[in-house]
Formats: sequence, C-alpha cells, structure tokens
Amino acid sequence: MGYQGGGGGGGGRGFGGGPREMHKAVCAECKKECEVPFKPRDDRPVYCKECFSKRKNEGR
Repeated sequence: MGYQGGGGGGGGRGFGGGPREMHKAVCAECKKECEVPFKPRDDRPVYCKECFSKRKNEGR
C-alpha cells in the first residue's frame, strides 16, 4: 500500500506517538502562536495550553 503524503512539508511526525498532525493557530486569549493537534475552525476559538488549562480550572 502506498504512503499518502499530505501537502505542506510534514513536520510533527516520528517522535514516538504516531502520526499526530499539528496545526498552527493563534490563541484567542493571549494571541500567542501555538500548535494544536486538530485543525482550527473559524467558528471556534483556539487556546494555547496555558490559557486552556486556566479556562478549564475557572469554569467550575
């Protein structure tokens, strides 16, 4: 079976955890550039690790 290569020159492969594709995004809270393991969508805000855990802890 052939290897299916995605476009864009793949980083993020080959460090033990399998083919986890990372996507660049800008945190909606602190505006810092970060990478997320899913494709960011325009209708949903994306948060970096720090802001995400902060929000998760506050939302109780």
